[in-house]
Amino acid sequence: MDGFVVEGWTAGGHNAPPRGAMQIDTAGEPIYGERDLPDLEKIASLGLPYWLAGSFGDRGKIAEAQALGAVGIQVGTAFAFCEESGIDPELKQKVLDGSRRSVLRVFTDPVASPTGFPFKIIQGGPETAIPVCGEGRSRICDLGYLRHLFRKPDGGVGYRCPSEPVGDYLRKGGSEEETVGRQCVCNGLISTLGLGQLVADGSTEKPLLTGGDDAVAVARFLEPGKTSYCAQDVIDRLLS
Repeated sequence: MDGFVVEGWTAGGHNAPPRGAMQIDTAGEPIYGERDLPDLEKIASLGLPYWLAGSFGDRGKIAEAQALGAVGIQVGTAFAFCEESGIDPELKQKVLDGSRRSVLRVFTDPVASPTGFPFKIIQGGPETAIPVCGEGRSRICDLGYLRHLFRKPDGGVGYRCPSEPVGDYLRKGGSEEETVGRQCVCNGLISTLGLGQLVADGSTEKPLLTGGDDAVAVARFLEPGKTSYCAQDVIDRLLS
């Protein structure tokens, strides 16, 4: 092992769950607290370099991380919505527009991902036209990247996913409780790239758009009069 990326719960994608019993706030999101803050002194004592991540994509954050003993930062969300990223250009434009108008929200969904880890989902409401991934979707599991391995009655290994058709999951020994609120992260993330699969009714799988908490302010990288920004703009701001 060469080093560590120490990622806080404000980062996009999957988050580590809160320590202890899961507690949910009135908005339906996991509650994080003091126990979830990393002990950077102990991490430093391992003698390996580490980088800090989770809302570190802005000016002054490199110096802040280095003051905490890190060698640098990991940045995801800021680059995710730049011109060079692989996210579908229309989706990027909707996020940038929503950020500019301050109508975005990043929801930490405690059950959407079949992995059991909280998952960040960018929401914009009807005024942004950002698709709602699980809305009206018929369950189908045809990619299977996040399937779980389980022991079958005959001792063999089987595969199942809490996001697959409920009847299939139950037949494989899973519980109905585990299927509630689950979304197809596999198809959703592929669709975010503009590569959504066609389904039986002729429609296309909807994207599942993820980003860190600071996605709501990603428009800060836009220069006056511009509707997009590039990776160099991000780097320049990080180093300023």
